[in-house]
Amino acid sequence: MECENASITDELLASYRELGGINHLDGANLPSKCAVSYLCGELLKILFPGFFEAEAVQREDVAALTSRRVGEVVERLRQEMVPSLASRGEMCEDPREEAQRLACAFLHRIPALRALLHKDVQAAFDGDPAAGSHDEVILAYPGLEAIAVQRMAHVLYGLGVPLIPRMMTEWAHSRTGIDIHPGAEIGEYFFIDHGTGVVIGETARIGHHVKLYQGVGLVARSLAAGQRLRGRRRHPSLEDHVTLYASATIVGDITIGRGSTIGANVFVTESVPPDSVVALGEQRHEVKQRRPASVA
Repeated sequence: MECENASITDELLASYRELGGINHLDGANLPSKCAVSYLCGELLKILFPGFFEAEAVQREDVAALTSRRVGEVVERLRQEMVPSLASRGEMCEDPREEAQRLACAFLHRIPALRALLHKDVQAAFDGDPAAGSHDEVILAYPGLEAIAVQRMAHVLYGLGVPLIPRMMTEWAHSRTGIDIHPGAEIGEYFFIDHGTGVVIGETARIGHHVKLYQGVGLVARSLAAGQRLRGRRRHPSLEDHVTLYASATIVGDITIGRGSTIGANVFVTESVPPDSVVALGEQRHEVKQRRPASVA
């Protein structure tokens, strides 16, 4: 069967006119997903030199390499921020100057983020006996990568940059299976073990020394009038030294008290006092012996 290119093109153009969904190059266009993905990769190289490169980094080259990368990231980030800021519909006098200011403010926060991430690496090493070294945590733990990208995106989110923070955390989500909204507030020594399926919503607050296992959800209630809740707190808060085991789901604007443990597969919709253990009730398991397979 031959394709009728002209007909297909006409139908697509009609769809574009009717439904939109085009990043117009000749208008108030949007940030590029490819560019934001590139920025995430370069920022990880700045955070952890030598860990995300194709080749090893020589010690004597670190200063020059870092200077070059910082300059490139500032310029690329500025370029993507200009359409990002325009997407708000608020016109500033010079969007390029505003984008430059925000990009520089963000890069100045990177050393402090490295200090935070050093504590996250320590939390993973202390919390997982399978971790052979701090280097292994950086190289092989998806939770650390997702946290690193979220902490950077959270800075941009706090600076009021639209779109790009969410694009960054979705980049990490696609790589790690861990979905952390850039608006989530996360304390020190945060550890996500295994990580696949973890979801942390926009208004979630996480204290210090918190540990999550795979499949944990810190989510909001599902309501028909969801847009009415925009800007309001709707996700859980975890106080210090809380542990949530696999597939625990915490729903709504509730608080899990300091030092509490939430067991696997638990669905929590009410606040939990400090130093509590929440687990499913006793379940009965049956173990049956198989019959030996008959031999013909």
